[in-house]
Amino acid sequence: MLSDDVRREVAAALAEAERSRRPIPPLRQTWPAIDVVDAYEIQLMNIRQRLDDGATVHGHKVGLSSKAMQEMMGVDEPDYGHLLSDMAVSAAEPVSAGRYCTPRVEVEVAFILGATLPGEGCTEDDVIAATEAVAPAIELIDSRITAWDIKIADTIADNASSAGYVLGPERVAPTELDLTAVEARLLKNGEQVAAGRSDAVLGNPVTAVAWLARKVASFGVTLEAGHVILPGSVHRAIDVTAGDDFEAVFDGLGSVRLAFTE
Repeated sequence: MLSDDVRREVAAALAEAERSRRPIPPLRQTWPAIDVVDAYEIQLMNIRQRLDDGATVHGHKVGLSSKAMQEMMGVDEPDYGHLLSDMAVSAAEPVSAGRYCTPRVEVEVAFILGATLPGEGCTEDDVIAATEAVAPAIELIDSRITAWDIKIADTIADNASSAGYVLGPERVAPTELDLTAVEARLLKNGEQVAAGRSDAVLGNPVTAVAWLARKVASFGVTLEAGHVILPGSVHRAIDVTAGDDFEAVFDGLGSVRLAFTE
């Protein structure tokens, strides 16, 4: 466990790494006493600063939503991060890869909430009832830790390694799809580089959203009407280089694009 002063030191180091695009060594090496509680508090310190600087909360993302990733990190539950207004990117305008340290992309089924979710005790039925629509999404992830050398505290403190997101135009009611069986393919410069199915996310992405609602409630946070929730990737993350043009194509849910320049 770290003191509040040390937590502020870690938060400042991560914020500077993001601003300068110069990754720092793993937090667990520089601050060996860091734990998961510290990491969430550090994440929140930087989120509060960005909100003070004018950003707004657009939603949240779930990370480590596959059992394989949890086993690799030595944990038994997912983690989460924030989606802020300054993280939204556009399918219509290429993103500069140079804005990030070591960017990657993931394909996800996004949930758009039409009503605020309950916190403690939130169920999958609650999620379906509160979801206005699901949409195709690409999450842009990045690590402010050198060479993606991360363990659980590193990624949580670093806003769950999140950096941006984009939604495609399609909107489908959650009751009109089998949300456990949405097939998706990721094309990079016209060639398929990854594929997966929505049940890669805890067996059902709805389960991930319900977990998130319960988890954030312990920090006094609610998932509100209008928020976008990214429940986790359907496949492994794919590295980004300048000039790449990605398209994620979903069966029954349309598609979404994201391109990168220098």
